[in-house]
Amino acid sequence: MTRTLSDGARILQGERTWWFLGPGGGLARLRDTQLTAEGGLKAATENRLRELGMYTTTLPRAYELTVLTSTNCNLGCGYCFQNTAQDLTGGARPPRIARTRLTSRTITDILDFTRRQMAAAELEKMNILLFGGEPLLNPRGCLELLERAADHGLGHARMISNATLLKPRLAAQLAERGLRSVQITFDGDRPDHDRIRIGRADGSGTFDTIVRNVVRASEVSELRWQLRVNVSQETYLGVDALIDRLADTLDPARCSLYFAQVGDVGIGYGNDLLHTGELSARFSGWQRRALELGFAVARPRAYRPCVTCGYGDGRYGAVVSADGTLASCWETAGKDEWEVGSVTAGYLPSEVTRERWVGCEDLYRHDEDQRTLAAFRDSVDAALLDYLDLTGRL
Repeated sequence: MTRTLSDGARILQGERTWWFLGPGGGLARLRDTQLTAEGGLKAATENRLRELGMYTTTLPRAYELTVLTSTNCNLGCGYCFQNTAQDLTGGARPPRIARTRLTSRTITDILDFTRRQMAAAELEKMNILLFGGEPLLNPRGCLELLERAADHGLGHARMISNATLLKPRLAAQLAERGLRSVQITFDGDRPDHDRIRIGRADGSGTFDTIVRNVVRASEVSELRWQLRVNVSQETYLGVDALIDRLADTLDPARCSLYFAQVGDVGIGYGNDLLHTGELSARFSGWQRRALELGFAVARPRAYRPCVTCGYGDGRYGAVVSADGTLASCWETAGKDEWEVGSVTAGYLPSEVTRERWVGCEDLYRHDEDQRTLAAFRDSVDAALLDYLDLTGRL
């Protein structure tokens, strides 16, 4: 039995103990006697956890800005939420959102907008996420944005990229301008990946190119790597081999691994994997293997609002498409029907944005109810905490 409390705190049932995850980021062990029969906290237990600061939250310390430097992409992944439909020919060119490209003029508008938002939130620092499409289809835009953001309180920057265009010289230039980490996706081991994550121009595989670019970029920069592994009915059997292959090729000490099930955003892509006990055991096994090999694995947390889409009208963060239009979340960026404003005019009236404000994963469709999904996540997270505890990593 697991339980999520109204304030985002979570109670997970481990093998030998209960785990409490507080909204303030704290972790505590609980005994059966500290819980009610319904699985909630007894009053004395909750009071003690509050005294320990487990419920104490802080406001964001930096403005979180996501910028799409290019909405175009050089890959043709069938599940991408920026596709507008499937490729009916079965090829590598599903129709996508309209192409736009970040320019110097739009960078000026974005930074002016961000300065106003930061002042309203009384923030002096900003963090930037370079996003796309594929952001490196516009390397000049990436470099210029980072360089000019330095005069506006840039704290750190990260990027989500497919890494097929990340050459050593460019990686060094980005790192010099404040880029600290890059998120890259793998679709299972090489055979599955090269069948799914393919070049848009010719349908070619990309696995070896990505790994080679990460290795070479690591030689000329201090970049860290967040490796996302997409899990679907087409990839899950190869994940064990993928983890070992990545450990043999990359430096695990500079990498984190996380595993994410591919969802359906209503464009005809289906994932037949159900959130069963067998699948949760696989996720737990992958996390343990990653830790054994020296990769970092993110610890479970309480549920807290996303800094970008969890607050109205860009209070602490914003998503800006390459043409300067605003979206509530990167999942709707570049889609006209979900536009919530622009960096020049600001956010649209609340009665308009209220109908268009989408949060993380709101667009994903699942064949199972929310209770099943929550139980799956809780099972995986409890097993990870048990393992961290058993191996002295907590």
